[in-house]
Amino acid sequence: MEASLMRTGDECRRIVQDCRMPSRPDEFVDHCLELLGRLGCCRARRMFGGHGLYVDDLFIAIIARERLYLKVDAVSLPAFEAAGCAPFTYAAKGKPMTMAYWTVPDEALESPELMAPWGRRARDAAVRAAVSRENKPARLKPVAASQKKAKR
Repeated sequence: MEASLMRTGDECRRIVQDCRMPSRPDEFVDHCLELLGRLGCCRARRMFGGHGLYVDDLFIAIIARERLYLKVDAVSLPAFEAAGCAPFTYAAKGKPMTMAYWTVPDEALESPELMAPWGRRARDAAVRAAVSRENKPARLKPVAASQKKAKR
């Protein structure tokens, strides 16, 4: 059963998306949803062997290899670097690739109060990214050679 976890306040309920396979509860995912719950409506979705975390439908974090990584951008990155956090990396075609998601300080994983400033930074980075995408001009698709000939 592919399921997304949604947290609103102190409740957590499963939203069933696919009934083919039963899923096992993931305590770390639940813990991360609880930590980020003060930011808004939180949910998790399974993806690529890990989970993606959303707050108010903004994608703000990933959980991979039992680690929480929050979204960063040029504005929030200095705070993560100063705290000694590390980027999410993976191997692609034998080369290390880095994404704009960084770990949080260990103490932030202890309580919602300690996670709040880090979660706000991730949410704000996600908002800035969404605004940036909306303000980009639409890209025109190139006309295929076969379509050019048909117009003549």
